[in-house]
Amino acid sequence: MPILLGPEQWRRMGDYLYAIDLYNYAYWWECHEMLEGLWRAGQTTKQGNFFRALIQLAAANLKRSLGYGQAADNLTFRAISRFEQVPDFYMGIEVASLLSHLREHSGEAAPLIRLNG
Repeated sequence: MPILLGPEQWRRMGDYLYAIDLYNYAYWWECHEMLEGLWRAGQTTKQGNFFRALIQLAAANLKRSLGYGQAADNLTFRAISRFEQVPDFYMGIEVASLLSHLREHSGEAAPLIRLNG
């Protein structure tokens, strides 16, 4: 099981950084698998909720790419609900901007995730 560091130490979380890379290169299943270990390590925490949202976003992109639009929309909606529970900027991600994009472009693939800070 991966070691879970505090959210302010995200730059040192190799599994997290790798998962974001996997996501951005459209390896959504692999991203999901990488984040699953982090989610399990912090399942009942705000950080765990955040990892679960990222998992759902990756799964939504995978479903959309396979032609399962309704399933993708459902997963995106669940991810939005989870992202709403974390700060506007969290673990290097402009969550507020991501949420805005997801709401304005429903029915489309989620955008790339850019890490800042």
